[in-house]
Amino acid sequence: MEWLTDVETWQRFGESAIRIALIIVITHLLIWIVNKSIDRILSNKQTSRLPMQTRRMVTVGRLLKNIVMYACYLIGGMLLMSELGIQLGPLLAGAGIVGLAIGFGAQSLVKDIITGFFIILEDQFAVGDVIQAGQFKGTVEVIGLRTTRLLSWTGEIFIIPNGMINEVTNFSLRNSVAVVDVSIGYEEDVDRATSIIQATVDKLEDENLAKPPEVLGIQLMGATEVKIRIIAECLPNTQHALARKINLQVKKALVENGMDTPYPRMVTYHRDERSGERNGA
Repeated sequence: MEWLTDVETWQRFGESAIRIALIIVITHLLIWIVNKSIDRILSNKQTSRLPMQTRRMVTVGRLLKNIVMYACYLIGGMLLMSELGIQLGPLLAGAGIVGLAIGFGAQSLVKDIITGFFIILEDQFAVGDVIQAGQFKGTVEVIGLRTTRLLSWTGEIFIIPNGMINEVTNFSLRNSVAVVDVSIGYEEDVDRATSIIQATVDKLEDENLAKPPEVLGIQLMGATEVKIRIIAECLPNTQHALARKINLQVKKALVENGMDTPYPRMVTYHRDERSGERNGA
């Protein structure tokens, strides 16, 4: 029990405790400083619509935060073990052997990480993009070292290993196109209907429009109606809302001008048994 009253022992204990506390504080402080620096760089360059280069920086920034956090915790943990008197040499040698054994069973993990880096370096998609990977479609929330997280429009979260992302459809790289087919009856004047539709879309105002809408003309001659097609280039992933707006405005304009939606019709023929002639009804 002499160590309880030994000044040198308590002095060494105090110095070690201070060093341990400093390691913990400096590790967390370093992570905080790096994260704040990344956020500041991005906030200075971020605008309402991210240009391609800044868009990539947002994604890389989040990935860098993860890398810095893991690296700082690893180095901090090694320093703490050294301070506690744990010999790192034998530990690292044993870890190398164990790591070699684990490596054979961790090929999928390595594949996920490598694929994640290539996704970012090739700018296949970034945080905020709407993509479809296989059967999963949603907005990219996080691109991590191992997984990518998507948020669907109905609220589901999809967590996909990066190694499983083989084919990707990105809906956010270029403008979208809203396609609207307007049906009119065969008895209506097609030229008049086209003029009404053109005048309606010419007056359409929407912040998501990239170009004025175009009336292409007759797209299809169906069994009971003629379809007139309208296209409108708009900002990415706004085509559905814009199509609904165009449908509403065109519907109102046609009704105001006495043109209603066509309805299915049936023409029947009956034979006059005495004359052998067919009469339509």
